[in-house]
Amino acid sequence: MSELPPCPKCESPYTYEDGDLLICPECAHEWSLATGQADANVVRDSNGTPLADGDTVSVIKDLKVKGSSSVVKVGTKVKGIRLVDGDHDIDCKIPGIGQMGLKSEFVKKVVE
Repeated sequence: MSELPPCPKCESPYTYEDGDLLICPECAHEWSLATGQADANVVRDSNGTPLADGDTVSVIKDLKVKGSSSVVKVGTKVKGIRLVDGDHDIDCKIPGIGQMGLKSEFVKKVVE
């Protein structure tokens, strides 16, 4: 039996095969073994749409700014995002707030 890779989302070692898919029983993440490595580096928005540098996104939830009393409101458009590695996958400049890091799960891509 070949050893299966850990889950790319939660790093669980308990992955199993189901047809062409690999499934994590701990976080229910599903991925294809063929695209598993390439898919791990793709940053996706809350709807699963791939994001790229320079995209425009919209915030889908009120976000408190850490260390401040400011709030980034729902619907705020952020232009010219930059993708980075780390806990927050998006670096951007938010109008009225300034430079900030966002998690991709709280934004959706805006089609211009």
